[in-house]
Amino acid sequence: MELHVTRWKRYGHDRLYANLSDGTAVGWADVKTGDIVVLRTDYRDEVIAVLTQHLQSFTEPVPPDRAPETKARPVLPPLTSADDLAINHPGRSLRELLDTSGPGLVERAVARLLRRPTEWDSWQKGLAGERRVGAELNRLSRHGWHVLHSIPLADKVDVDHLLIGPGGVFSINTKHHHKKAVWVGDDAVKVDHGKPAPYARKSRAEAKRVVRVLERYCAFPVPVDPVLVFVGVTDLKVVATQLTVRVYREREVAALAPLSGVLTAEQVEQVYGVARHREAWRQA
Repeated sequence: MELHVTRWKRYGHDRLYANLSDGTAVGWADVKTGDIVVLRTDYRDEVIAVLTQHLQSFTEPVPPDRAPETKARPVLPPLTSADDLAINHPGRSLRELLDTSGPGLVERAVARLLRRPTEWDSWQKGLAGERRVGAELNRLSRHGWHVLHSIPLADKVDVDHLLIGPGGVFSINTKHHHKKAVWVGDDAVKVDHGKPAPYARKSRAEAKRVVRVLERYCAFPVPVDPVLVFVGVTDLKVVATQLTVRVYREREVAALAPLSGVLTAEQVEQVYGVARHREAWRQA
């Protein structure tokens, strides 16, 4: 059995992966430490042999009497309807917030008379934005993509949308700025030349958070790209140096549909199986 070795460097990791011909990872080695992790015990001897050979190009030879430890990955419990995030509608978290919190009817009426915006208004606008973007993303299912909405995280925040398919995984953050002009810089965003908001920096941090969750349960690298989608804007400008966060208007997310070559069909299903399970995100 011939294994193919590929190098993967991302998010501070530097690894060599031993893969089957279909791209399935059966083991990996840390280039910095020389540690070897066997993911499929039925390929243990082949994994150790091929990775030890390749490690010699980067580190000191691995002693023949060094027995690499097989690290067991956590296993999620059987999926139940109560834990299935695939049933979430776009904006579910905001809808629940509107139903249980926010200013009362009288306070909202007074705020409208005084033309004073409330937190409730912001949630309403956010909900409308997530629903519009969610509708656009749901159309990508015909191209082999899975979409999840309102993924709850441990600190009472959520991932607006998660898109999973042959082109990888995309962590999507929706921003609704009706009839506003938006400028996107390397780390911050300005709306109508206002105070900078850290949208881009937070999107990157969210994507890294998603990577940690998915790779905890998947035996292969799971690249996650951050995406900012703006709803209702009159103008959208992105600086040329902004290369780490994808930026779209709501109707432009269809540009993700033809992307491919990142995950195999089997890997897409494995990632989706993890991502839709509420238990995977409880301590994220």
